Amino acid sequence: MDNILECRNLNKLYGKFPALTNVNFSVPTGGVVGLLGPNGSGKSTFIKIAMGMLQPNTGTITIAGMPPSPATKAITAYLPDANYLDEQLRVEGQVKYYADFFKDFNHDKCSALLERLGISPKQKIKSLSKGNKEKLGLILTMSRDAKLYILDEPIAGVDPAARDFILDTVMTNRAEGSTIFLCTHLIADIEPILTHAIFLNRGQVVLDSSVEEVREKEGKSLDELFREVFKW
Repeated sequence: MDNILECRNLNKLYGKFPALTNVNFSVPTGGVVGLLGPNGSGKSTFIKIAMGMLQPNTGTITIAGMPPSPATKAITAYLPDANYLDEQLRVEGQVKYYADFFKDFNHDKCSALLERLGISPKQKIKSLSKGNKEKLGLILTMSRDAKLYILDEPIAGVDPAARDFILDTVMTNRAEGSTIFLCTHLIADIEPILTHAIFLNRGQVVLDSSVEEVREKEGKSLDELFREVFKW
């Protein structure tokens, strides 16, 4: 399949406020695609529709040719932008819960990542630092052998060293042939790993292009173009 995700004429209103307006784009299989835009541009709304947490007013979205459903969640690993861990569990308990829920969970990958980070399976989640909780959430997501990884603002609010760890973890632990769909407003940090970029501004697509094409046509980096498009 050429595209892992496709959306056609997607519209979402909150009351009378348009969060997404006639959104059309495709996410090519196997790449690292950035859904990029400032806060409030509609990125999280789009992701929630893709994950079946919200319904569009009109339009369609498909993952591997299927509408959002248990079948698409079974092949999509999702990292939300907020902490979703159960503070009352130990790390091993959260791992077991995740593994029970997702058939594609890779225990060996998870154990190796926890060891690399220095997190003991016996630790209580509530005793972890904020940064380590975020890293644990990422480890659980990337321990799945998924076809599509949807990451909502994975590097927001973390220091540069943690950003490097997060991006390295994403790139070295993705399942072979999988697609990364990464939503952020921090372009400079993720530009080196992106193959394709989609700019979303006030709920509308204003760029949908390979990163290489942007550099060739515009003669500038993705970050430079982003600053021009979204300048105050």
